[in-house]
Amino acid sequence: MKSIRSILLIALLQAVTLSPAFAADELAQIKSAGVFKIGTEGTYAPFTFHDESGKLTGFDVEIGTEIAKRLGVKPQFVEGKWDGLIAGLDVNRYDAVINEVAVTDARKAKYEFSDPYITSHAALIVRSDNTTIKTFDDLKGKKSANTLTSNFGKIAAAHGAEVIPVQGFNESVDLLTSGRVDATVNDSLSFLDFKKHKPDAKVKIAALDTSADSSDKSAVLIRKGSPELQAAINKALADIKKDGTYAKISQKYFGKDVSQ
Repeated sequence: MKSIRSILLIALLQAVTLSPAFAADELAQIKSAGVFKIGTEGTYAPFTFHDESGKLTGFDVEIGTEIAKRLGVKPQFVEGKWDGLIAGLDVNRYDAVINEVAVTDARKAKYEFSDPYITSHAALIVRSDNTTIKTFDDLKGKKSANTLTSNFGKIAAAHGAEVIPVQGFNESVDLLTSGRVDATVNDSLSFLDFKKHKPDAKVKIAALDTSADSSDKSAVLIRKGSPELQAAINKALADIKKDGTYAKISQKYFGKDVSQ
């Protein structure tokens, strides 16, 4: 009995000792395999989607590809639905998730994040000829097209707007350009993507809410206990911004540098 207890104790101590080392050595494993596996949706333009030829592309896909390049390995994208995408880290389907994953306290409790690589703000969008709505406070008594359950709709309502329910961004803009609403509070990155594809659309951003409560910072998501991998990804992101690669990718998908 004593020998069995001793064996079990030794096994337990080995598990406790080896687990952190195993996790901390994740970067070495990636370099050894020569592949950085990245979880992504592939259905969320302009961040991760398939172009007309069927090729996986997008802002996040190019950022992930550049990170892999700076780790000295090749990227391998593993596509999955959003509902189970983050959980894929738990079963080692990939090494990281790069899919506009917002940094939240709930996620930080279970996973690690890289430094944020992009930030989305609440944008007050009006028609190009509108000269009366200049700030969020000017929404009082005006009509704003928004999805009812979104944070953007809540921002509009908090500033005294009458929220006109819609299904998404495109419908919001349709109501705005047709004159059926006065404004829409929406995602600044979605607006930039829209203007990139429709530069002649008669809409503009009147104001941005850059407060923490109205901004979403997205970062690379990895498993906890991988400090070397986290540091390497952070260095890669810093280098991508420093050498102009980030600005080039940003211009391609948003028509401007969104690094700030």
